[in-house]
Amino acid sequence: MPRRSAPAPVGSLEELLATREIVVSCGSGGVGKTTTAAAAAAMAATHLGGKVLVLTVDPARRLANALGLEAFGNVETQVPARAFTEAGREPRGELWAAMLDTKQSWDDLVRAHAPDEATRDAILSNPLYQNITGRFVQSHDYIAMERLYELHASGRYDLIVVDTPPTRNAIDFLEAPERMAEFFSSRLLRWLTVPARSRVLTMASKPFYTVADRILGSKFLEDIAEFFLLFQTMYDGFVERAKAVTRLLEDSRTTFVVVSTLESAPLAEAEFFIDALKERRLHLGAVVLNKVLPDLFLADGAAAAAQRLTKAPEEVAAALPAELGDPAQVARVLREVGESYLNFQVVATREAATRREIAAAPEVVAAVPYFTGDITDLGGLLELGERIWR
Repeated sequence: MPRRSAPAPVGSLEELLATREIVVSCGSGGVGKTTTAAAAAAMAATHLGGKVLVLTVDPARRLANALGLEAFGNVETQVPARAFTEAGREPRGELWAAMLDTKQSWDDLVRAHAPDEATRDAILSNPLYQNITGRFVQSHDYIAMERLYELHASGRYDLIVVDTPPTRNAIDFLEAPERMAEFFSSRLLRWLTVPARSRVLTMASKPFYTVADRILGSKFLEDIAEFFLLFQTMYDGFVERAKAVTRLLEDSRTTFVVVSTLESAPLAEAEFFIDALKERRLHLGAVVLNKVLPDLFLADGAAAAAQRLTKAPEEVAAALPAELGDPAQVARVLREVGESYLNFQVVATREAATRREIAAAPEVVAAVPYFTGDITDLGGLLELGERIWR
């Protein structure tokens, strides 16, 4: 896939999504990444039109409910029109949703790349297949990118927003295609397939198999060897597909949105990931910061009022209606309110400084304040989306 010339810089998430075909939402767990991805997709379907798909990874049950769906899985499901109607919206386009099913996606990949039906059936029926694919070279990360490639190549959608797997290392899914290709030519794979290739072991591998046979048993080793030997028959297809996935991530039609809070741990991971994108020359389109204190804590007039409450609460209490109660108690409450506000102002000032530092990297920085409750319907998703859209 040739890399197109880069689109012109944008000033909002709306402009960013209007100029791209793939948006990859990433960040550490627990920062609102999945909800942000769904909100962005819902806004795109509402305002930009076309067919928009949000591909999520293990979303919470409440997200399915928020989209007006009983459930959704590996096959894309359209969000019903009534969900938009109940939210008071008339979308210009369609919103679809799918949840990554790792096992199903691996099965589909095997069916696509197996050289013949006999090999395909042998792999799918292998007793080790389900267990191994669950742990196979960050299979969850790789299959997420593979599924994205498949959906984009189908041409069914104008925009795909993909929510990447939660991971301790945010760059795992970026490296997964390359690691997959490396694994198929690795020494480990050659050793694992020795028993199925030949009964004559080399002097280098014999000690390994002697110990392994004693611990695991020869039948287990034979099953392992047979499984990976079957997998090696798909070498060319897997490696070429892995390279195609990498090219898709590098393509100018793809952009990344990093989601984080301003807490130290997720923010540090977000900054690390931003640097990783820059190093790989991948496009960072936006940073979305969740649970940010509102700008009212940065207002000069409000700060002056809070300082007056802390320094002269009795004067303020004396000017208030007598129905509020004992002026001394009212004064104590006012002092606590003023001190609490000033404490929040310190945090908000630090957050604002961090936001300015981050703003040097992406084209768009959006901040979402604390929401008082969980998002339970499409209206809630769209409300969140409005905060980051323009």
